[in-house]
Amino acid sequence: MGVRPARTTAPTAAERARSVLAAAWSCAVTTDHCHEELVGAHSVAADGAVRLCVPADSALTAAAVCAPRGEPTALLEFSDPAPVPVRERIRSRLWMSGRFVQDGDHLVFQPACAVLHVPSGHIGIDIADFARAEPDPLATAESRLLTHLADAHADAVEWLTRLLDPESLAEVVRVQPLALDRHGLTLRLERLGGQEDVRLPFHRPADDLAQVTERMHVLLSSARATRRPTLRSVAPKE
Repeated sequence: MGVRPARTTAPTAAERARSVLAAAWSCAVTTDHCHEELVGAHSVAADGAVRLCVPADSALTAAAVCAPRGEPTALLEFSDPAPVPVRERIRSRLWMSGRFVQDGDHLVFQPACAVLHVPSGHIGIDIADFARAEPDPLATAESRLLTHLADAHADAVEWLTRLLDPESLAEVVRVQPLALDRHGLTLRLERLGGQEDVRLPFHRPADDLAQVTERMHVLLSSARATRRPTLRSVAPKE
């Protein structure tokens, strides 16, 4: 009896949210009394709690200390921009409401509610699922991997379009790598009148950079063996 290939899935909403949190470098914090844009000021605990390093004289510190205990005191927003230039570059936003607890010179934000905003709508995330979920193992490397793919291997991106139904390439003027996770690669198909995102799943999830390299080689080998036209031969000129 042959070995059946592992079923490829997509990240759960909780995993996607944790990946946004892991990769984000900045966040916006809003309370009833202030709004601050913080850059390089947060770290994330294993359970998803966010630790902020803010000046002692910050309005945010004062708002957190004065807020009634046990009530939501803040809204944190994290953006997830595509690392390559595409239309509508923000792929998703993570909103978390909760309260702050002061811990020495830091504020620890304990989320009570998490919502992932994606182009197709809003996804509410159970906070227990959020705490248990882990970020994608490629989350912090995704930006440089996609940038390298777009800048140094544009020919490979074009080859990958052979894995798509030729009809889906109608009127497409450009294809860019949009997202990468352990389960697959997402391409952005840009047309004159809009865009579409298509997913190319890996045959097996990748747990590290070495494995994702192998998974990409498998996709490219499949594309080269597929007797279909590439984007260049079916798409109109800009």
